Amino acid sequence: MEEVNRFVESEAERNQQEYDDFNDPESNDLHHPLLKRNRTLSSSPLAIVGTKVSHIESLDYEINENDLFKQDWRSRSKVQVLQYILMKWLLAFLVGILTGGIATLINLAVENIAGYKLLAVVNYIDEERYMMGFLVMAGANFFLTLVAALLCVLFAPTAAGPGIPEIKAYLNGVDTPDMFGATTLIVKIIGSIGAVSAGLDLGKEGPLVHIGSCIASLLGQGGPDNYRVKWRWLRYFNNDRDRRDLITCGSSSGVCAAFRAPVGGVLFALEEVATWWRSALLWRTFFSAAVVVVVLRAAIEVCKSGYCGLFGHGGLIMFDVSGVEVRYHAFDLIPVALIGVLGGLFGGLYNYALHQVLKVYNVINKKGKMHKLVLALSVSIFTSVCLYGLPFLAQCRPCDPSSLLDSSCPSTGREGNFKQFNCPKGHYNDLATLLLTTNDDAVRNIFSINTPSEFNMLSLAIFFALYCVLGLITFGIAVPSGLFLPIILMGSAYGRMLGIAMAPYTKIDQGLYAVLGAASLMAGSMRMTVSLCVIFLELTNNLLLLPITMLVLLISKTVGDCFNPSIYEIILELKGLPFLDAHPETWMRNITVGELADVKPPVVTLSGVERVGRIVEVLKNTTHNGFPVVDSGITVTQPLGSSPNSANELHGVILRAHLVLALKKKWFRPEPRRTEDWEVRKEFTSIDLAERGITIQEVTVTKAEMDMYVDLHPLTNTTPYTAVESMSVAKALVLFRQVGLRHMLVLPKYQAAGVFPVVGILTRQDLIAHNILDVFPHLTTSKGKKGL
Repeated sequence: MEEVNRFVESEAERNQQEYDDFNDPESNDLHHPLLKRNRTLSSSPLAIVGTKVSHIESLDYEINENDLFKQDWRSRSKVQVLQYILMKWLLAFLVGILTGGIATLINLAVENIAGYKLLAVVNYIDEERYMMGFLVMAGANFFLTLVAALLCVLFAPTAAGPGIPEIKAYLNGVDTPDMFGATTLIVKIIGSIGAVSAGLDLGKEGPLVHIGSCIASLLGQGGPDNYRVKWRWLRYFNNDRDRRDLITCGSSSGVCAAFRAPVGGVLFALEEVATWWRSALLWRTFFSAAVVVVVLRAAIEVCKSGYCGLFGHGGLIMFDVSGVEVRYHAFDLIPVALIGVLGGLFGGLYNYALHQVLKVYNVINKKGKMHKLVLALSVSIFTSVCLYGLPFLAQCRPCDPSSLLDSSCPSTGREGNFKQFNCPKGHYNDLATLLLTTNDDAVRNIFSINTPSEFNMLSLAIFFALYCVLGLITFGIAVPSGLFLPIILMGSAYGRMLGIAMAPYTKIDQGLYAVLGAASLMAGSMRMTVSLCVIFLELTNNLLLLPITMLVLLISKTVGDCFNPSIYEIILELKGLPFLDAHPETWMRNITVGELADVKPPVVTLSGVERVGRIVEVLKNTTHNGFPVVDSGITVTQPLGSSPNSANELHGVILRAHLVLALKKKWFRPEPRRTEDWEVRKEFTSIDLAERGITIQEVTVTKAEMDMYVDLHPLTNTTPYTAVESMSVAKALVLFRQVGLRHMLVLPKYQAAGVFPVVGILTRQDLIAHNILDVFPHLTTSKGKKGL
């Protein structure tokens, strides 16, 4: 027990030192991750969730097959099983309905707020009161950014950013505290409206994925933590496994709501965020996405009748390029391949630059709430100055009647491809067409087809350079933000420029070059292929783009992979979230799980019938969440003629939460004996075992109770996943990730009499590559190369 105490004291000192180092501005080095790495294989690390530093735990995706669980499943009737199945589909339906409704609300609010703001600015420009127009625009943007930043900083730091990296981590098995709460959901909705309406270089696509996931989590647990609905049907979903499936449905619904791309949303969940997948989950995610599309379609029909203010055909992103005939020859594959190469190069460069910017922002943000607000508001002012001032650098261009779209030239409203801005009658400002509008309309304008002479090469170059800068400095401030739209804007700019340069030599429309450019940069930065391909097909409504889009995406991803990981993987590492990659490093085959267990402190075990005092002491002096239960002195029957031997038996693993529950319920016996089944069922239910959040500090045990006993056998998972000590770390990592484990027992290779049945216990932190390399520095790694 002295060893346990010494270990816990050292762990507590190390964790406190890490927390102090994080909050000490002088201790930060821009060449290191946002959080300092652990120098030992340990649990309860620190990580950044949103903009909040939190202690991270793992989730229990593994089925806990104890006696109560087995009894619960045996006692379920066919009616109860049918209820369970129907509830899964009902919750998937509700996720789709609510996500689609909230997406419609966000679009309505953004289009109207930004629309009336731009109308006021345009009116001052028409009157040539340019300074007043700038003050109105900058003031409105400042106020909207202030609202979004205040909400994130004061009420829900986890609502800042896109939320997709944290969702990936959660579905990978990392519990991200306060990530899916009701407060986070409300702040995410209001903050997204404010940040997007403020004209910042960010989108609502990432936040919509987070919003869908929040809705799914709240529905699965019956509401917020303090106001949960105690409906008995919801007890089936009071576990991490079913909540994981619901959050997967929510993430796919969020992508569908952002792009009106149901198939793309399902594939996005499969390719990008989900770690675990099966056919039944595929059907439910597709069902949720289909419900979202129906809701959005109904909203569009209602808004067409004029009941939605300025929200007309815009708002819901749909860039229709189906009106152009896609014709290309063998020569056209050269510029298409060039777009793919550029996408990979620019994507890798963007990931590297954003990596460095986020490190600088970390130094600023951790100085306090006021610094977060000042940073966000500074970015807002700089954005307003650029969006309003740069169009004055562009030359006025005469209207070309042969290239007009449905709108007249020049246009003076908030929409249209030919903004007059400061130009005389009959002329338009092409840079104002892209900057003095919402981000969604900017994409529509740059994707526009049959407008070969609309944009000047210099204006597109300014637009590209500006959004490269804005994309880097905007992501990371304390507001809800998405990466999709900024990357689309940057990629479409250089795609359109290449289309102008290749106009004499190709038949492909410049609008299609812009689409391919956007797809290439997204693949080069996010490293997605299949889901991106389908999303862009559903966005552009042109199936003929499929072959060249596939080519661009494959080239971009291949080139980008040569330089660095995807942007979401970089953010995961910066935040310190212990994400397990699908492919282990090659050097992991050179080390065994037994060697990992040897460098850890001795495993803390409990007896099947344990003294209360021992349990309390272990819970107070350790931070472990799982303990092997070992029965000693078990008589082992030998062959005829041999005397029976005494051995140790591994009964299973018991969770910390279940130990605390046993203490809370005072399930004590004066004598050390095993309990009967009826005694267990009288005291515990499967619903009790699903409860979390109770700590040992909340439980009071008297001195007399310390000498009593608890039978741990009924609460112990008797079928834990195990690994022989000679198994390679690479193989153990694949098993750990695919099954969704929290604990993996390491067993001795030789099971002789008198040998202790457990060598050690591995957790997620023990299998993280940089943690292993910190302990075993002699191991070599080939960066960028993964094992098969």
